[in-house]
Amino acid sequence: MEHGTAPHGMRARRAIARRRGCERRSLDDRRLFCRYGVDRDAWARERLVDRFLPLAERLARRHAAGREPVDDLVQVAALALVKAIERFDHERGVSFTTYAVPTILGELKRHLRDTSWAAHVPQRMQERALRVGRAGEDLRARLGRAPTAEELAGALGLAPEEVAEAAEAASAYDAVSLEWAPAGDRAPPRAAAGLAVEDRRYELVEHRAALAPAVRALRARERLILRLRFERDLTQSEIASLLGISQMHVSRLLRRSLARLREVALPQEQA
Repeated sequence: MEHGTAPHGMRARRAIARRRGCERRSLDDRRLFCRYGVDRDAWARERLVDRFLPLAERLARRHAAGREPVDDLVQVAALALVKAIERFDHERGVSFTTYAVPTILGELKRHLRDTSWAAHVPQRMQERALRVGRAGEDLRARLGRAPTAEELAGALGLAPEEVAEAAEAASAYDAVSLEWAPAGDRAPPRAAAGLAVEDRRYELVEHRAALAPAVRALRARERLILRLRFERDLTQSEIASLLGISQMHVSRLLRRSLARLREVALPQEQA
């Protein structure tokens, strides 16, 4: 009986020793983690958040770019910091920052991937696009001009094709609404107006569908003459020379072919 209860008593004595080691309200990181790990002391957690919140803010501001508000990133980093404090095991002998920094960075990257890009882009490509953007700013300041793709590739250890691919992916970060227009401008929205272009070739599609049966009913020579005249834009003399017939004969064949096509098309138009 005594032998069976020994392990339980040993665990209890160790827990009491850990509590005694955490009794003093010191700002020492290890003692704070000890207090929180043993007793889930809310005061200790608050002190830990206050101590490491500047680290989370620095990481958030480092990833601030484009349209994402810095305050939102700081909030994401702060929540990640709380998660890191909750999960950290101080008895493993690893410093908290070694554990917390990857945790916070992972949450920031996940947030940027899921919320800040206008179109879906794989995370690896997002990170490459951000690297290319930062390297481009550094080289522009150093060279006094916009860097070339080869210079960016050399600075990042990438192939020029990878730099071009990242630059193309960066265009998916922002999107312009079709309803956008400058403030006070009474003209139609510029984006929508630029896309709303009338394509007159739709009529040709309709005419071609209506005339297709009649064209197939023509003789092979007549179809060839129509193609040479209206697709390749050859003159009647050029067609006659190409086919070895007289220009007068070409003219008669054209008139007869067009008359047949007109007979097919006119009844549909009148209906």
